[in-house]
Amino acid sequence: MVDVGDGLDEADARHFTRPLPKSASAQMRFLVRQLKGTKPVADLLGISQRTVERYVKGELKKPRRALADRLYKEVRHRWQPGVRARARREAATRGGIFTSTRARFGFRAAEGSTDDPRIRDVSLALPPDYAARLFAAQESGASEAELQIPEEARDRLAAIAAAEGMSLRAYLARLAETLLTPAERAEQAEQARAVLKKWTGYAPTAAEEQDLDSELDRRLGRAAAR
Repeated sequence: MVDVGDGLDEADARHFTRPLPKSASAQMRFLVRQLKGTKPVADLLGISQRTVERYVKGELKKPRRALADRLYKEVRHRWQPGVRARARREAATRGGIFTSTRARFGFRAAEGSTDDPRIRDVSLALPPDYAARLFAAQESGASEAELQIPEEARDRLAAIAAAEGMSLRAYLARLAETLLTPAERAEQAEQARAVLKKWTGYAPTAAEEQDLDSELDRRLGRAAAR
């Protein structure tokens, strides 16, 4: 399974203008230059400093599969930062990103029926604001667990979608259309204030708006407690 962080790096890689170093020695030398020493690279990859030095010198050339995968991912994560930054700015301000994952969904049903649990593909186009938040979380050092949707939240969404007779993909697409970015919410609030002033001549101050919001929260909380 591809992690969220790996998926973001894969998307960045589609914009690279130069190929990544291919040999393990070239990849190791690149990391040593980036991290300014063999010790940080050894800590990053979970190997000895001597092993890093041997790859740099070309004494070792064929790493084990696990190390080769880790080496490739760490190089890709640091390759052409300028190209990566431009691609992310475009996604975060205009284009958004397209996400795709595979998960096991289904319900208790006769084997072979359409509701029988099986691996399903789920794809969703994320608008720029959500792409920006995802990039910011990754760049701030968020863990893979923090980038992923919690399992209980995913299962709840799947149950809600099924209750409405929808696939999870269709439900998420509909949900995304109803959610507003902070900028969109601010724009709607400004439009509402303009209409209120036009109809009634009343233009509440920021302090009055805060008091009204607090009172509304208090009443909603009291109603929910009943």
